[in-house]
Amino acid sequence: MTNLAADADHGADYQPTAKDIRMVIAASSAGTIFEWYDFFIYGTLAAIIGKAFFPSDNATLEVLLVWAGFAVGFGFRPLGAVLFGFLGDRLGRKYTFLVTVTLMGIATAGVGMIPSAATIGIAAPVIIILLRVLQGLALGGEYGGAAVYVAEHSPPEKRGFYTSFIQASVVGGFVLSLIVVLGCKALMSDALWESWGWRVPFLLSILLLAISLWMRLKLSESPVFQAMKEEGELAKNPLKESFTYPGNPRRIFIALFGIAAGLTVIWYTAMFSGLSFLKGPMRVEDTAAEIIVGVAAALGMGFFLWAGRLSDRIGRKKPIVWGYGITLVLLFPLFWLMGSVANPALTAAAERAPVVVTGSKCSFDPFAQKQNTVCGKTLGELTKLGVPYTIVTSGSAFDSVQVTIGKREVAGEDPAVLKPALEAMGYDFEKQIPGPLGIAVIVAALLGLSALSGFTYGPVAALLSEMFPPHVRYSSLSIPYHLGTGYFGGFLPLIASFIVAKTGDAFAGLWYTWGVVLVAFLVTAFMLRDPVEGQWDRAAPAN
Repeated sequence: MTNLAADADHGADYQPTAKDIRMVIAASSAGTIFEWYDFFIYGTLAAIIGKAFFPSDNATLEVLLVWAGFAVGFGFRPLGAVLFGFLGDRLGRKYTFLVTVTLMGIATAGVGMIPSAATIGIAAPVIIILLRVLQGLALGGEYGGAAVYVAEHSPPEKRGFYTSFIQASVVGGFVLSLIVVLGCKALMSDALWESWGWRVPFLLSILLLAISLWMRLKLSESPVFQAMKEEGELAKNPLKESFTYPGNPRRIFIALFGIAAGLTVIWYTAMFSGLSFLKGPMRVEDTAAEIIVGVAAALGMGFFLWAGRLSDRIGRKKPIVWGYGITLVLLFPLFWLMGSVANPALTAAAERAPVVVTGSKCSFDPFAQKQNTVCGKTLGELTKLGVPYTIVTSGSAFDSVQVTIGKREVAGEDPAVLKPALEAMGYDFEKQIPGPLGIAVIVAALLGLSALSGFTYGPVAALLSEMFPPHVRYSSLSIPYHLGTGYFGGFLPLIASFIVAKTGDAFAGLWYTWGVVLVAFLVTAFMLRDPVEGQWDRAAPAN
């Protein structure tokens, strides 16, 4: 075995039985699946949430407001990491993540109980945002607790493999959210689903909460925490000591920009951007898109476990750096591949009859309820339809616009004429289901993205646990992880959607992912070192 932290902590002499390990992994992973289900169900049902809680005359604004609410939850994850990291390092790993899973379950169920904006007005989106804040706080404490708990029960030669189940459980939460949504839709009429049935997946979190609490209450405290408590080596101020312990600021920097930021944008791009790309610009039928992405995500979970096991043999750094490097090369080609087969007729129409918009004051404000110029209204309609366009600025002082579709010119002052004109030129805006070959290619492309995500995500729980000293491990791990995933990853759908709306290019949002991954690649390639064997053996607090 390579230079891993063999005696990563005080609990190195603890030898759990195979049954103990299975219970630790099962309970921690199940809780993580349920908690991420609660968090992701919002993103899975983004379209219907927009109609219920963020209605707007601007369809693009409606989507952006939903993703802004999604991002708010992520934005509060670092605060949850600070709060629950402190409790985890002072009071224990077990009871802290019991609190986080309870908070998450209650907040998620609450989303399913809030009346729509049509019923209670502005109070509806305000309450939804507050519930997202609670979800973000809870999730900020969940991941660190589960990752540390499993790592501190694991023998060093299997730590990467055992903790990779926690990493795969994040994907499991997304897959479960899709399964529940598809199951509910299959059991309900369309009218019932649209009126109130969509609330059922949120309310089911109460059942998932009960199961998770039942499993986690069976667990004992981490042997590492118990040993530190008995020896009086608990940190007095975990937050302060996380930033003052020798070498920790550098490790936190690497964990934030080299690990958390990069791995998260890859996975969110694969799943959320992939799903939005298929449902939106590619006009793939919603249920078909959800099934395709769900199948790819479920199959892709194997890559997380494989990468975790591989890291036990070759070190944590190599799989992560390889994953980043290959992502930089394949990100755009994989999405181009999906675009070429998802809706071939629509793609062919866009190539045969490209849209050119010529006008003055030609800009589109995605955040405006209504556009102030006729060209802005035209661009808003094209964006809503998911049609790519090129802008040519005219020198006219008048507020006017001319749209050219292939060789046909259309007066664009009235956006209502655009859709019929586009349809006359071969654009088909009806939802489509790709053929068997197209579905196979899309699944293969998504599996490619899942593999890259697995390489960068699978070894991470073990790596982060080994990077930081035991007495401040919960805090030191959670803070950079949730800053990176919360801000770089959580804001990805919002930023990517904004870029697409501004440019009219369905692929332009990928540049955000590419840029973040480039930074992560450089940081890990040149700054990250595999943890040294025995690095934290009998480590003492830095008081």
